[in-house]
Amino acid sequence: MMKGFPRPDYGQLRAYAPDQSPVEVDLSDNTNLRGPHPEAAEALQGTLGSVVSRYPSAYAEAFRSAVAERFEVPQDCVTTGCGSDALIDEGLRAAGGGGGLIAFPSPTFVMVEAFARLNGLVPAPVRWDEALSDPLRLLRDDPCAVYICSPNNPTGAEFDFAAVRTVLAAVGPKGPPVFLDEAYADFAGRSMIQEAAASDRLVVLRTMSKAYGLAGLRAGFAVGAPAVIAEMEKSRGPYKVSRLADPAAAAAVRDRSGWLAGIVAELVENRERLRAELVSRGYDPLPSAANFLLVRPPGTGSALELTEQLRARGVGVRAFPSLEGVGDAIRVSVAPWDLMERFLQALDDCPAIEVPSTAQDAAAAAPIVSPIVPPEEGQDGG
Repeated sequence: MMKGFPRPDYGQLRAYAPDQSPVEVDLSDNTNLRGPHPEAAEALQGTLGSVVSRYPSAYAEAFRSAVAERFEVPQDCVTTGCGSDALIDEGLRAAGGGGGLIAFPSPTFVMVEAFARLNGLVPAPVRWDEALSDPLRLLRDDPCAVYICSPNNPTGAEFDFAAVRTVLAAVGPKGPPVFLDEAYADFAGRSMIQEAAASDRLVVLRTMSKAYGLAGLRAGFAVGAPAVIAEMEKSRGPYKVSRLADPAAAAAVRDRSGWLAGIVAELVENRERLRAELVSRGYDPLPSAANFLLVRPPGTGSALELTEQLRARGVGVRAFPSLEGVGDAIRVSVAPWDLMERFLQALDDCPAIEVPSTAQDAAAAAPIVSPIVPPEEGQDGG
């Protein structure tokens, strides 16, 4: 008997549909609003005249080699893909199917659950605070893969590397892979990339879409043990990084001009400055190690309502209504300060949200403490 289309478990899935209507200042997607890495832009210009009617390198050898050189890892520890979300998809496809579980601290990157279901896996979320206090809870239901995002999207919180190591020790050399999504690690100042290359099961995922300003090119990379990377390469297939993206991403990741450090320093400074401005207005921004802030409106303010009010004033942010462990919140990308001033002005122009005096006093008195910690010994600072 022939089976119907689509398969039964696709019924609960919905296509990703972000609000892409034009807005004057878009602070909704955490990209680098300073623009692309200049060395990538130069490489891109040099590629535009090449023959784009031919396929690119099957496995993006220029990009792959540059990652290995930049992070001082063997080239067979590196794979590349069409953004880090494609690498998540490929990793989960290689890890399991047929109803296996993918465990992850929650809340986290919204696409993880979608990629799990697309690959026939069952999402097994564990509350973020519970996973952090007892990392072995992530292994309780015998998952075929574990996903951890640090700094986390959308909260900006870091997942302690000691907790990641606890999971890895319990997994051992034959257990499920642990995918550590470091999309925002450049802003946190620490990484587990070199540990991943020496590990049996840790895979670090990175993107060129955030700090490097190459979101439109769709390029990402992963670092892990050669045996794990080889399985991801099977799942990946050839030609996933375009002829334009390959040399541009390679030039950016090498960062020979040191451009990246200046961009990161500016955004970290603006992040803490923006957090102070929001606290002074009675808002509740969560501490963040990324290039965005998750902000709770004061009192009983609605994230959706505030997002609509800001959009009406030309500023786009991302709403997270009723987020687990947080409540209503908006996510605001950190950008050059002139754009932050535009956001703050739009915020000030929104209809007043009632703020209980006790909450306002507490918010005003809250200390502004940067969550950044120095890079751990032996780790690349990104």
